[in-house]
Amino acid sequence: MTLADYMLLFGSMGIVTYLPRALPLVYLAHKQLPKWFVEWLELIPVAILSALIAPILLADPATRTLALGKPELIVAVPTLLFAVKTRSLGGTVLAGMFLYWLAGMVM
Repeated sequence: MTLADYMLLFGSMGIVTYLPRALPLVYLAHKQLPKWFVEWLELIPVAILSALIAPILLADPATRTLALGKPELIVAVPTLLFAVKTRSLGGTVLAGMFLYWLAGMVM
């Protein structure tokens, strides 16, 4: 491939990445969305985070079965309690890392 081909490829990839994000913003910038729709949109980050974390905490990747004794799940519970109590993102990350390290030493 020549330099022009690479530049065309990078430019096309940029447009394909940018347009799906920019078009809804431009279209909806001056519109009033229904309250139920805004409330529904607020749930999307929580749903995505749950979908990413649940398999790591609850499933054994080799057998694809439920595994409730995994160190990740055992560490996640006190880390969640720490996060709820302190409301400190940095402290929660440090506590989770320390607990995971500790679980690795014990198990």
